[in-house]
Amino acid sequence: MERPSFDTLELQFDGQVATVSLNRPDKANCMNAGMWAELQTCFEWLDQEPSVRAIILAGHGNHFCAGLDLAMFGTVHGDSSEPARRSEHLRRTILRMQDNLSAIEKCRKPVLAAIHKTCIGGGVDLVCCADMRYATEDAYFSIREIDIGMTADVGTLQRLPKLIPDGVARELAYTGRNMDAEEAREVGFVNRVFEDREVLMREVMVIAQAIARKSPLAVRGSKEMLLYARDHTVAESLNYVATWNAGMLSEADLQAGLKAQLEKQQANYED
Repeated sequence: MERPSFDTLELQFDGQVATVSLNRPDKANCMNAGMWAELQTCFEWLDQEPSVRAIILAGHGNHFCAGLDLAMFGTVHGDSSEPARRSEHLRRTILRMQDNLSAIEKCRKPVLAAIHKTCIGGGVDLVCCADMRYATEDAYFSIREIDIGMTADVGTLQRLPKLIPDGVARELAYTGRNMDAEEAREVGFVNRVFEDREVLMREVMVIAQAIARKSPLAVRGSKEMLLYARDHTVAESLNYVATWNAGMLSEADLQAGLKAQLEKQQANYED
């Protein structure tokens, strides 16, 4: 396995679990142009790497992510002085940044976000793309775009109402207020809250390793079905899963799983 290298991320492996850490601790992991691009490259690589079965998304330093690096605002309109061309350049920039983060959601392997302290602006966009979110007691979340006079545009307003009650999502989007970890757990945005980052990382690793022991094909199929069901009707989703299993149900994995249940042992599955 030839591992890619990054300037703004650190990639580590513990068995079949990969940990992607935002690695600009001196900048509170704010997301510069390099990080946006590297996130897509990293998760597309992880998607294709057979030995990886689950992924933890975390942040180095004192904060998980302080959002967009404000230096990027100086480049989003391009060099043209013509208004329509400047607007087209901005639109294409936004679409590219959306794709950068959507690579996390599209990754076939489950992504577990481990969030400590600060998660604001682009950081919320980021973790909304994960399969599950876990937080420390001191973590807080805020849609800060409203405070600088803009509409959040890379995923929060589209994904967050699918994760928490619509009225809560609207309140957060309109006010920019902080949502602390306990409230985030109460509304279902995070699964569990842990005492500190050390405990958070240890416990999230336990969950990731439990996922990694399951049939990778079945896990990938489950993620595919859950994402499809989010955006389609029940009837469409039932039809899709029937078609999926008709072609993708592994006899080898099924036999291994049944045997392991009978013998009360851990099944071994091909990547």
